[in-house]
This record gives sequence, structure tokens and C-alpha cells, in this order.
Amino acid sequence: MKKLYFVISILFLTIILSMQFTTTVFAQDLKLETVEVDASKTKVAPGQEVTLNISFGKALGAYTITTEYDKDAFEYVRSEGGEANNQAGKVILTYYYSQNQGSPRTSAYMTFKAKSTIYADTPTDFSVTLSGLSNPDNSEEYEDITEPFKEDILVQPNYENYNLKLEYTGIILPKLEKNMNLITESALGKNYDHVRLTATVTKKPSKDATVNLLAIKEEEQIDLLHSGWGEEGGYQLGGKDVKQVLALRGEFSEIGDYTIHVKLIDRDNEDKTIAEKDFNLTVGQTKEEEPTTGTNNNGQTTGTNNKGQTTEANKTKQPTTLPKAGGTSNTILIISAITLAVAYLYVTKKSK
Repeated sequence: MKKLYFVISILFLTIILSMQFTTTVFAQDLKLETVEVDASKTKVAPGQEVTLNISFGKALGAYTITTEYDKDAFEYVRSEGGEANNQAGKVILTYYYSQNQGSPRTSAYMTFKAKSTIYADTPTDFSVTLSGLSNPDNSEEYEDITEPFKEDILVQPNYENYNLKLEYTGIILPKLEKNMNLITESALGKNYDHVRLTATVTKKPSKDATVNLLAIKEEEQIDLLHSGWGEEGGYQLGGKDVKQVLALRGEFSEIGDYTIHVKLIDRDNEDKTIAEKDFNLTVGQTKEEEPTTGTNNNGQTTGTNNKGQTTEANKTKQPTTLPKAGGTSNTILIISAITLAVAYLYVTKKSK
């Protein structure tokens, strides 16, 4: 009889241990496959916010969400759904539900803001993993999600257009070199890896007129009209306060009007035009021309002669005739009085 009790006891203990082992294995094998991570935007400008929403697909009583981000591109703003611990490039959001506090949650979110100091396209991502997952009464535990959810984000500034300028002083004379500067500028220009400058003459005073535009690079001179500026594959351009100054020497064979069409092209995009502009140039005569009128800061009428000198068109000129008022009338009266006196003396003397 004692042996029978012993066997029954061993069998009962074995069944209990088997049940506990089975329950433990079952709990460890649970997978939460309903989790989803979505970003509110895939492209943001500097200073804008993006929110990550983590949906569990069912109510949870405990979880830890770890989100890694690019600390050079984003800064952490806020979150909901637990206690957040923001570290360098990582936010850890932890939540525990108890019957005396809170309630089970089906989702959580985190918000980040793109840094305002970004001046170029910056592709990055958010990486989300989850651990310590269980249902509200802890009767079910779920495997950690170690394979991260990836949300790709592009931080893209609000770029400004590139402007082209052609600057020089004075006037352009035929068959004489003129120093010029071709300027490419933008307060915030989009970044390009390979750009080039090209130029063509679209107008000239005659078919025989010729133009030379030589770009100066150290001791080398490059013909902008025939070769363009930059290596064949192009050069880099972009960023904040872009200002590229290309020194030129221009020479025009004839007097008259010329038009130079300048383009900035993207070699990586089938030479697509980034910026372009027509520059209308007048090659003047060698003789001094009549000044064109204008007004200086003193309210005087001014002009510019053929040598680029400013002249004052209303300078006081020397009079060519005597004035006809004031002193002129008095002079006539005096002369008349003297003449009458002389005539009177002459007549008196003769009569004696």
C-alpha cells in the first residue's frame, strides 16, 4: 500500500512539473506579431516635427520601447505612453500597468524635431525595438522584438534659387580686354555633386563680330564659350551663403549690342538647367559721347560719359551776354545824362 501511495505521489508530482514546464515554454514562445510603427512624415524641413506612432495591436500592461535616432539631425521633443529617458541618440520609453494606476495601452508615440542647422539633404532613419512585453494581468509574456522597425526620413531644407550675375566697371570698348566677374550665388543653395557653367553668344551686331570670354584659373585661361567652366564631369556646389566668383576677361571685336546666355547645368541629371540668364552688353565707341541724365544725392542732374566718368550737367556756365536788369538800366541813364550835359555846354558856348 505504501508503494502504491509512493507511485501515485511520484506520478502526481511529475504531472505538476510537466504542466509548469509546458506553461513556461508556452509563455516564452508567444510572439506579438501585431506591432506596427509608422512615421507621420517621410520628409521634413529643418525646424519641423515628425511623430512615430507605435501600435501594439492589442492591450498591453508592460513594455519598453527603445528608439534610436540621428542626434545630429533630430532632437527629442515629447512622448506619450510611459516614462521617457532621453539619452544621446536614444529614447527609452517604459510603461508598467497596475490596477491602482493607469490602464492598459494599445499604442504609444514619440515626437522629434529636425534641427534648424541642417543646410543640405540629410537622409536618416528611426530604429525601434521592443522588450518586456506582457498583457495586463501578466498571464502572457511575449518575446522581445529585437529586429528593429526602420522608418526612413529625409530632412530637406527649403532651398533658394541660384542667381547669376555679370559684373564689371566702366564701359566696354571694342578690341580691348575687359575684366569681368561671373558670380553664382544663393542664400541656401541645393547641393549638387557635378555642375558646370556654359555660355553662348545669342546676339551680336554683325555676323563677323567675335567674342572671347576667358575664365582665369591660376595661370590657365579657359574659353567659357567653347569649353565651359569646370571639369568635364563637373564640380560641387551648394550650401549656405554660396558665392562663387569666376574671373573673366572679355573681348568684343565690334561696336554694338551683344547678348551672352549663361547656364548652370547639372551633369548628373542629363545637363538639366539649374539656373540661366541673358546678359545684354553694349560695346561703346572710343569717342566721348553725350552724357545720359540722372540725379545725384544732392539733387543735381548728372550723367556718365563714354569713359565712365560722372559729369554734372547743370554746372553754372559763364554768361555770354550781359544781364538785362539792375545795373544795366542805371548805366544807360548816366550815359544819357552826360551826353545831355556835353550838348548843353556846347550849345551855350557857341551862342556866346
